[in-house]
Amino acid sequence: MNRVHFKSDVHTWETPNDLFHRLNQEFHFDLDVCALPATAKCLRYFTPADDGLTQTWDGVCWMNPPYGRKISDWMRKAFEESLRGCTVVCLVPARTDTEWWHKFAVRGEIRFIRGRLRFGRATSSAPFPSAIVIFRDRWWERRNASSHEAIR
Repeated sequence: MNRVHFKSDVHTWETPNDLFHRLNQEFHFDLDVCALPATAKCLRYFTPADDGLTQTWDGVCWMNPPYGRKISDWMRKAFEESLRGCTVVCLVPARTDTEWWHKFAVRGEIRFIRGRLRFGRATSSAPFPSAIVIFRDRWWERRNASSHEAIR
């Protein structure tokens, strides 16, 4: 019975506009790193055909990744791009019991979202809590190559 709360055939959830606009006022995003053309939040964006995981990111990036099994790959990429100097703001499910959360999310600034988000044109709120994870340039981690290697 609980499986319905954690499993979905849909892995792309459109970012709620009000949440994005509030964050955009703070961060002034340059690039949406995993978007669909109809729901992209920035003028510059990568689609699934562009495969944001293989692209170089720059500036201040917005990331609402697919919430399926690849979320770990997206969080790794976001963290690694922050080591190159990007700021990456991620909207993710607050799955504090997962490996990707403890491997990557905890390395960023975490803002838990009160209540449940309503994604896109959904008729009800998400069945899971969400969080904003912010990866910023952390020069002290770049100086220490062993901390970068530890995540591999």
